[in-house]
This record gives sequence, structure tokens and C-alpha cells, in this order.
Amino acid sequence: MKKLSEKYKLPFIFKSSFIKANRTSSESFRTLGIDEALYILMQAKKEFEVPLLTDIHSELDAILAAEVVDVLQIPAFLCRQTELLEAAGETGKIVNIKKGQFMSPEDMKYQAKKIEATGNKKIFLTERGTTFGYNNLVVDMRSLVIMKRTGYPVIFDATHSVQMPSVEKGVSGGNPEFIAPLSRAAAASGVDGFFIETHPDPKKALSDAASMLKLDKMENLIKELLYVNKVHKLHNKS
Repeated sequence: MKKLSEKYKLPFIFKSSFIKANRTSSESFRTLGIDEALYILMQAKKEFEVPLLTDIHSELDAILAAEVVDVLQIPAFLCRQTELLEAAGETGKIVNIKKGQFMSPEDMKYQAKKIEATGNKKIFLTERGTTFGYNNLVVDMRSLVIMKRTGYPVIFDATHSVQMPSVEKGVSGGNPEFIAPLSRAAAASGVDGFFIETHPDPKKALSDAASMLKLDKMENLIKELLYVNKVHKLHNKS
């Protein structure tokens, strides 16, 4: 991914969770341990010279993770937790708020204001689909346009958007064949970036295996999205 980001002159942030607090089943992998996981992230940052993003789930997480990473991510299910948003904002780090599967895009401006109240205006807003029935998510592309009106960068989470929550006996399934078409649609709407989980062999991933994009497919997707983004910019100029 670092080589691809250099080849296509794209800003790249490496995301990895140091703890997975939100798992459907208690039997699912959660962490190697906070200290060890943060140490691994620190080593990755040093070796590959890339900025880091990780999820936080508590005010203490915000303090610990801010010592290592560059962007703190508020998970979708916790996006309305005022104390968590405030703690993230107070670190001075960039804060990426993932829109809850249960929330309207219009309500995201109020979550951003909770961080603004700390004096921090370094905020991203991320779309990851809306609950549609019990085991399905649907992306309303209007939400990308609506959240852009806040003035903050909007990110499209292409892989969580194709999840099928808890469909496989306590483990989320997914439809990765829809990653590319949904991403192209998001690029056409003018998003500022993409959140994409990838793995050389998704079946071996410890989290979200069913909705990941195989690593060898990433370059083609990047080329497609850059092309669509270019067309979008030309259209806006005309």
C-alpha cells in the first residue's frame, strides 16, 4: 500500500485496531493486548513512515492511542457518545467520526460540534452504510453530499458498507463484489477519501474477513477511482 500510494501520489493513512471492542461474539479475536498492539503500531509507523489511524472506545483509549497514532477514529456505534468525542477532540489529533448505521447524515454536524467545542476542528466524517433490516446495510449516496455541507472532509468506507452484520453465526458476512461499484459511485459524488480494508488472503484475516478487498485488486480500484474523480472535477469546472 505504501508503494501504491507513492506510485499514484496519494496521501495514505494506515489503519489498524489495537483493540476490537465491538464484536458480535465473545469468541472473536479482540486484541494481542493494548501495550503490545500499540507497540506494533508504533513500529509500523517508524518502519514505513506512514501516519496511523486507530479506533478508540473510551476516554482512556483516547489518551493512550494519541501517544502513538495521528488520527483517532470514533466507531459507528459510539458516534453519539459525547464524552468520547470530547476526549478525542482534547487530544488535538485528527478525529474521524464514523456515521452510525442508525443515524441520518444531517445529525453528523452535531457530533462534529462536540469536537469543535474542544477547540479542535481537525475532523473527518465517514459513511459506512445504514441498517436495512436485520443483516443488511445500504449506502444512501445522498449522505455523502449532505455531510460535505459541514465543510469537513468526507470519507467513504467501502468495505464496511458491504458487510452483512451477524449473518454467519455471530460473525459478519459480506459482499465484496460490491466494493468497486459503490466506490465508483462515491468518487463520482466527490468524496475526499476512501477507507478500504485489504488483505493478501482475506480468509485468514482476524476481523471482517468476508468484506475485505483482496490486496492484488487494490491497484485496479485505485486507478478506477482516480479516473472517476478526475471526471467529477472536470464536470464541476464546466
